[in-house]
Order: sequence, then structure tokens, then C-alpha cells
Amino acid sequence: MNLLSLNGSWQVSQVGGRDSIPATIPGCIHLDLLAAGRIPDPFYRDNELGLFWIGETDWVYSRRWQLPPEWLGYEHVLLRCKGLDTLASISVNGHPVGQTANMFRTWEFELKELLHESENEIVVRFDAAMPYVRRKAEEVRRLPAWGVGDHKLDGGGWIRKEPCNFGWDWGPKLVTCGIWRDIELVGYDRARLADVHILQDHSESGVVGLMVAVVAEGRTAGLQATVSLSFEGKEVARAILPIEQGRARAELTVRDAQLWWPNGMGAQPLYLVQVNLLDEQGHVLDAESKRIGLRTLELQQEDDPWGRSFRFACNGVPFFAKGANWIPADVFAPRVRREDYRRLLGDAVAANMNMLRVWGGGIYEEDAFYDLCDELGICVWQDFIFACATYPTFDPEWMENVGVEAEQNVRRLRHHPCLALWCGNNELEQGLVGDEWSERTMSWEDYARLFDRMLPEIVNRLDPQTDYWPSSPHSPCGDRRDFNNPACGDAHLWSVWHGRQPFEWYRTCKHRFNSEFGFQSFPEPKTVYTYTEPRDRNITSFVMEHHQRSGVGNTLIMTYMLDWFRLPSSFENTLWLSQILQGMAIKYAVEHWRRGMPRGMGTLYWQLNDCWPVASWSSIDGLGRWKALHYMARKFYAPLLISGVEDGSKGSVEIHVTSDLGEAREGKVVWTLTDIQGESLETGAELVHIAPRADACIRTLDVSQHLKERSPRDLLVWLDLEVDGEIVSTNLITFARPKHLELAEPGIRIQTQPLDKGAFQVTLTAEKPALWAWLELAEGDARYSDNFVHLRPGVPLILTVTPTEELSEQQFRRQLVARSLVNTY
Repeated sequence: MNLLSLNGSWQVSQVGGRDSIPATIPGCIHLDLLAAGRIPDPFYRDNELGLFWIGETDWVYSRRWQLPPEWLGYEHVLLRCKGLDTLASISVNGHPVGQTANMFRTWEFELKELLHESENEIVVRFDAAMPYVRRKAEEVRRLPAWGVGDHKLDGGGWIRKEPCNFGWDWGPKLVTCGIWRDIELVGYDRARLADVHILQDHSESGVVGLMVAVVAEGRTAGLQATVSLSFEGKEVARAILPIEQGRARAELTVRDAQLWWPNGMGAQPLYLVQVNLLDEQGHVLDAESKRIGLRTLELQQEDDPWGRSFRFACNGVPFFAKGANWIPADVFAPRVRREDYRRLLGDAVAANMNMLRVWGGGIYEEDAFYDLCDELGICVWQDFIFACATYPTFDPEWMENVGVEAEQNVRRLRHHPCLALWCGNNELEQGLVGDEWSERTMSWEDYARLFDRMLPEIVNRLDPQTDYWPSSPHSPCGDRRDFNNPACGDAHLWSVWHGRQPFEWYRTCKHRFNSEFGFQSFPEPKTVYTYTEPRDRNITSFVMEHHQRSGVGNTLIMTYMLDWFRLPSSFENTLWLSQILQGMAIKYAVEHWRRGMPRGMGTLYWQLNDCWPVASWSSIDGLGRWKALHYMARKFYAPLLISGVEDGSKGSVEIHVTSDLGEAREGKVVWTLTDIQGESLETGAELVHIAPRADACIRTLDVSQHLKERSPRDLLVWLDLEVDGEIVSTNLITFARPKHLELAEPGIRIQTQPLDKGAFQVTLTAEKPALWAWLELAEGDARYSDNFVHLRPGVPLILTVTPTEELSEQQFRRQLVARSLVNTY
């Protein structure tokens, strides 16, 4: 088999227009218009509002290419389109080839009889999505959905297209079209591989059996398949099999199997399965390779004292899932490159995450995303692409289209060791399903067609070793409408934020797995400056509110902020303080749920990343800068965690140590009570045995006498956990909200020392307590080993700072700025 890429330079024009502009494939119409200077930056100020016409317009992409003469000798020449967004009509050399209506499918069309020996032309017309969905709503049925008329355009349920393309409560309304993934010609004779399916048998200790099912299509009589398995470049197993009635099945045995583990539990060794399709002379007709990890990865649901468990286990070992929800990394998906995935996924690993939920309002991600998750040990909870809307499952043509989409993507992704779960949808069971169709719901009967029957049947048939979950959230016990049942299933907990409950509310929650919860913040000033003019830099300005898609967002940020902190003194301090506030909220939740293990066995906060620069729930902003939350996540997701639960009425602090490690450790807990000036009042230490994958309350501190002698606003409790002489976790407990602490100017001092590769060691000391102290380069960007830290007098803190651009030590010192909470008011 041979491939000829048609990626690269194309032309695009508006249907009925007089001229065309250059286009780049893979891509989309917005990127082409932007590159040609026809539209302004959609992310700047409110430019988005002037670009809605693009999604109302039909577009035509075209290119000419020279076909190598030998291609006409193939028995079959196919056009393979790996991603067409979305309503496409294709013609080659003036002949209609086919029509498509699903951006998540790969499409193939036979071209053999249409090609010329010399120049050939392909034309792909994209009909506008918005008129199509309006027409379907008028002619058949309007499909209820959340957020329409507020932050989302109507009609997304009728079209198999990225849902958040129509807007979300963190994303713009920029309805795209175009050839968004590779497009190529496929030439082959006689036969080709149609499917390779790998199953694993872990029933014997230290030995893994592989069952490799091969399907070929075409004239397959007399053909053979070779199946080989290699590890680190060395072949460890091999089989040669005849193709019989288009199929072959190989059984390979791997001894001394190197098992794949999630991040923090072990290594991620990867094996390569190579399948070759051979003719009678041994010539390779087609080949396919898949990289796998040897492991079991399952969702365990078992009756227990609290109801029914919801926990993931790898190789039989249950683990606490620590992570976040993933949304598309850019509004314009074709712009995301492998290095972008590597940076974001590397950031997740840096924060000690072991799981990401690929949310159902985005896309089935590129192969590179899952390859990197395999390498990094990030387990993937994969939603099918349905979210916050109802769907026309009563329409047989729509269902057939979705069925092919699901089958293709299950086949594409099932071999990845990172794949932990297939989930039917996001939040439909949270209020979008009822006894019958209404202005707000679809019927349970029509819901079941897709999420209780079609999708689980596809998963069970094509990927039987990966579990299926119908919706997130979902309660498998009791009343299904009780979607956040704390006894079973997963939960989306939004009483903090949407429900306006205080952060302390999290400590009342005893759910089994928290797959969504979150709190918003603004990006840092450098990011905000990229989409604002100076006159916009007030959080109530039109542009700042335009870059806030949750209608109550800025109001809620400020309401919670004034509950916890003093009114900030500037626009920039408001941005920074919102990030500290966000981090505090999620820290409250995660530390509580980790203390509650094994009852609760997972937290995936909303959300890891952004698709554009905006106020949102992300811990990494749209330009890749870490917010305070991400630095805090590195600590509250650390393998060993020390935390405290204060009770002002009793004058006590429970000290907890939580471990995700697979082996026991010996350590020491150290506590220090100081006044608000940093003067030591009491200190103590205790040796502790840290049990594996468990939480323990080490002791309860009695500070009631200190609270009788001084105000709760004058007491700080500093906690350290030491293992092998190294402090591995720290925490700070207060008995008053930070706005009521009479903090003094801390007198932060900075010492710097150059390191290798352009990095600098920075030592911070403080004369008085400095809460949430953070470093920033005045002009440039940098990577910080830690930030938003608490500094105690007499305790130096050493950080590593790596500027993104090379700086001399003098330049670095001149740019480096240290601030803390007192600088915000």
C-alpha cells in the first residue's frame, strides 16, 4: 500500500465570491482568513462579535496536484479524509465523489476511474453549519440544550460537530469549517489490512498472553500475516499465520512482562506490535503497528460499607485518581501541535496527576495526545462527544452516522494503555432527560437507544477490556435521577460556585468519585494584556466581561473574594488574588476527599486548560501560563500529603498524613504554632508510620489555651512532613479568614545563583510571615519549581526559576519581583 498526502497548500473561496485566498491543510476557515489578513484576531477584545458571518457562509476548498504515473497502475486508489468539518461535498476532476456530515469520522471514496495521468483537481465544498441546524430544528424538532441564547448558539445536537464550537461558558462562538485533519490518497493492489485488535490475558503471574486478531479486505486467498512483538527494539515474540476468509488470529506469550503503570505507581514500558500482510512471495502488501502497554485497567464497583465503590485499579491495584478535566487546547483544533500536547500533558504530570477526563463537549483528540498519555502514565477517561444537550436518537440516519463514528474511534483508541474508561456523555442525566420529550428534556426511551444500548454494545464488541459508563455524572444504584448519589457512581459538585455555598461545604461531601467541581479565576496580567487595551482593564469593562462566558462569573469571583480577602488595590492585584482564591477553593475540596479515601477514590477538577485567553475554571491559562491553582495542585496531589482540619470552637487541629505510595514509609510530622508576626509559641514533632495508599489522622493538636490568650486572627499553624530527612509536604492552618489577619510587611529577601541551562536558584527568606508569596519576571516568562508559597521567618525556601529566554544574572535580578498577600491591598 502506498500513501500520497494532499496536505499543504490549497485555495479557499466564499461560495459566490470573486476571489480566493491561500489555505493550509489541515486547517480551518478562520485560520485561513486570519493568515490572509481578511479578519482580525478573533481573541482580541470583542473581535469575535464581528465574525459570526463566517459560520453562516458556504466555503469551497480546492487544489490541483500531479499524480505520479505509477498510481494509475494500482487496483484501488482511495481518497481518505481523516477529518472534514462538517457538511462537505467532494468532487474530483468535476465528478461528484461523496458527501459527509460528521467531523469525527474518517471517510474513504474510490477514485480509480476518476483520476487523470497528468493534473488532477479536488474540490471540497462546505455548507454552513448554522443554516443547516436551524432548518433541522424548524422541519423536525428543536433539541433542548443548556446555555442557548446566553453563551451558546442553538442547534448543535443535530450536527456531528465539536459541541463547544458553538460556544460554552468558557469558550467563544466561532463556528468553523474546513479540512481539519489529514487528507490523502491510498493506493493498493489485491488486499489491505482492515483491522488489528489486541487483547491481553494476565491470568498467569509474570506472563502476559496477547491475542492479536487481524482482518484483511480484498482478495485475501493465499495471503499470510506476520505478527511480531518487540520491546526496546528487540523482538520478543513472533507468529506467522495464514489469512483464512479474511481473518487471522495470533497468540503471543510475553514472559518477564514489563507492566505499564499510571504516573506515580511505576514505569510506563511500551511494546510495539507490528502486523504485516504478505503475498505468496513474501512481499508486504500492507503493514500496521500499534504501541501497547501490558496492563489491566478497570473500574471496580463493589458493595462496601458506604454503598458501592467507584475506583480504578491498574494491574489489580486500586488507586486514587488525581487529575482534571481536559477541553480542546485551542478553539481552532488544527493549530494544536504535538509540542502543545507535550507541554500541557507534561504540566499535568508535574502536578502529580494520573488521570484526565477528555470531556464530551470537545473532540476525540489526536493520536499524539493518547501517545503522550501512554508515555507519561496519564490515564484517560474518554467521553463520547455528547454534552449538555439532547440528541435526535429517534432519527435512524443520525443514529447510523453516530454508530460509525463510535466504532471508528473505539477502534482507533482501544489499544492505548492510557485508556481507562468509555463514558457515554457529559451531564445529560443531570436534568436533560425526562419521562418524555419537553422544552427541557429528551425522553428516557430515546436516551436509552444511544447511551444504554448502542454505545455499550459497540464498546463491549470492539473493546471488551475497557469499561463503559453511560453518563457523567451517573448513579447506578437507587433512583437514576439522583445523579449525585453519594453512595455510588460519580458526581459533579457545583454547590460551590453555581450554588454559592462556602468553600467549607466541600468538607460535608462524601461522594465516591468527584469527576467535576471547580472555581474560576482570571488569567494573570500578562495574558490579560494580550486581549485588552489599557481602557479595558477593569473587570466590569465590556471587554473583560466579554472574556467571561459564565454570566455570573465576575460577580461570583468578587463575592467569594470579599468573603475571604481584603478588597484588592488594583486591577492587576484583582487578577492575582482571584488565582489565590481559586487555588484555595480546590485545595479545600481535594485535601478533604484525599483524607476520605478509600470511601472516595478520585478527584478530577474542572478544568486543566483553556482554548483561548479567558476568565475560567482552568489551572493553566489559554497561553500556557500556570495559575496559582496549578502550583497548589502540585502540592495537594503530591504522593505524600500533610493536611489539617481546624475547629475553632474546640481549639483543635486534626493532622492528617495521606499516602498514594505503594509501600510504607517512616516519617516525622512537625508542627509549629506562631503568632501573626512569626514568633514561635509552641512546636512539636512525632514519628509516624505512613501506611501505603491510606490516610491517617496522626494526632489532634489542642491549641485551645492559645486561643484563650490571643485572638484567632493572631495564630498560625505550620505543618511539615519529613521523610528521609527531607520535607516532602507542608501546609498552613489559620483560624480566621485571611482578610482578618493583621499581616505585617514580610520583608522578603531574594538571593540568586546561576545554574545550568539558563536556570537560576532563588532563595527566599522573610522577616515576617509571607502568605502566598509569588515570583514574577517583570518583562518575560519563566518556569518556576514552586510559587504561591508560605514563607515562615527563619525558614529559607529554595526555588528554581528557568526563564523562557536567556538572561544574564544581572538581567534576571532586575526583572525578578516577589510579592505576597499584603501587596494585594
